[in-house]
Amino acid sequence: MSWHPQYRSSKFRHVFGKPASKENCYDSVPITRSVHDNHFCAVNPHFIAVVTECAGGGAFLVIPLHQTGKLDPHYPKVCGHRGNVLDVKWNPFDDFEIASCSEDTTIKIWGIPKQLLAKNLTAYRKELLGHSRRVGLVEWHPTAANILFSCGYDYKVMVWNLDTKESVIVSPVRTITCHQDVILSMSFNTNGSLLATTCKDRKIRILDPRAGNVLQEASYKGHRANKVLFLGNLSKLLSTGTSRWNNRQMALWDQDDLSVPLTEEDLDGSSGVLFPFYDADTNMLYLVGKGDGNIRYYEVNTDKPYLSYLTEYRSYNPQKGIGVMPKRGLDVSSCEIFRFYKLITTKSLVEPISMIVPRRSESYQEDIYPPTAGALPSLTAQEWLNGMNRGPVLVSLRPGSELLSPRPPLLDRPVFNSMGLASQASHQAENQAAEDGWRPPSLLQEKVPMWSAEYRLEKKSWLTNGFDIFECPPPKTENELLQMFYRQQEEIRRLRDLVTQREVQAKQLELEIKNLRMGSEQL
Repeated sequence: MSWHPQYRSSKFRHVFGKPASKENCYDSVPITRSVHDNHFCAVNPHFIAVVTECAGGGAFLVIPLHQTGKLDPHYPKVCGHRGNVLDVKWNPFDDFEIASCSEDTTIKIWGIPKQLLAKNLTAYRKELLGHSRRVGLVEWHPTAANILFSCGYDYKVMVWNLDTKESVIVSPVRTITCHQDVILSMSFNTNGSLLATTCKDRKIRILDPRAGNVLQEASYKGHRANKVLFLGNLSKLLSTGTSRWNNRQMALWDQDDLSVPLTEEDLDGSSGVLFPFYDADTNMLYLVGKGDGNIRYYEVNTDKPYLSYLTEYRSYNPQKGIGVMPKRGLDVSSCEIFRFYKLITTKSLVEPISMIVPRRSESYQEDIYPPTAGALPSLTAQEWLNGMNRGPVLVSLRPGSELLSPRPPLLDRPVFNSMGLASQASHQAENQAAEDGWRPPSLLQEKVPMWSAEYRLEKKSWLTNGFDIFECPPPKTENELLQMFYRQQEEIRRLRDLVTQREVQAKQLELEIKNLRMGSEQL
């Protein structure tokens, strides 16, 4: 009898991780030394937030995404907590709003200005007071606007409605008190109608987040869960934790039956916590171990075998925490399907790692970029509190096809043309900018493909080496004056190259016009 090996066809079989070059990393970042098992990093298409060390309280850094390179030691911080910051999360529907929680038992909502910070930001939008002990986790609702969840060391999950004019909110709209120990993680399903949590008692619970009732509870003793994650619309849960023999393992569960896991898989004997990340668009699962240098990734199937190992990204630098870019912030021109931001404390470095599907074609790959969750909420806070459920608003990642993020207003500062000269009036500046092809970054994403040379050139016209040349303060020392001189030299060199390119384009157009005229005369 002949033996026929079964090959599994997958378009993601050869996905590989590509670390960013040194100049595209964030260097000299004072990453926190906290021992909590959190990500300590949050990313959106505009900013990267990193929890940092700060004397006399808690703070975190908010760095513009394109401001790579070495960070200024006196870079402004977002500081207002009296204790260490334990978690930060960007609002999925507002790229300029972030929530932070701290050991001082408070949660604060911050509004990040659209220009670079000139000094430490201490003024918050809202302060949430309700927990009696330190707050370890915060999480935004995936589809409803202005709904925030928090978990504290008082064993409570609190639901907050931020859709109020009050700057200090002292009472949540719901307090869930079913846990008997510290809550380690929480995860929402796709429409936010279910909440899964893991507790220090190693149990997994599925809750109704509005009523606070426990719908399912895992009583399986062979797997001590630490982190839990809903797997999109597959009606399955994935948890990471340890086995009876203290090996790191992951387990897959049926959402409607948590009595016995569908499958278990032992990974290794390390002690670091495993952070799971799931991409519902590609059905890929990523496992990032705290203190590890590698990232494992799998493909999730609806039938057996449920988890198919693909490969792993390997590195010698261990990660303290990790951040993940939303799908709307990826570079679709390079077939990037996921992007991590790895916190390396040994080097004070934040290293972006892109997960790429190797494709020869440079055109948009429709099969690996299905419609994905956008930056618009599908429900208001009150609609969700009243019992409505609705899936996320889907958008296409094809450049120019959909508005992927709310359009930020035009900057108040004068707009400069390509030669670096300000116009005399604001309307003249807008007209001149339109003639020269200058647009704010959000408009460029709508009109110009991200891979085009014009996009990359114009995007750098107001950022030089990640530094905003229009928002820089005057130099105060000789060293700052020298650095400013070098930046201006680079800007002059760039503008000369720009003028040369445009002269070449003008000559090409003149030749084309001449050829057309000769052709018309011959006819």
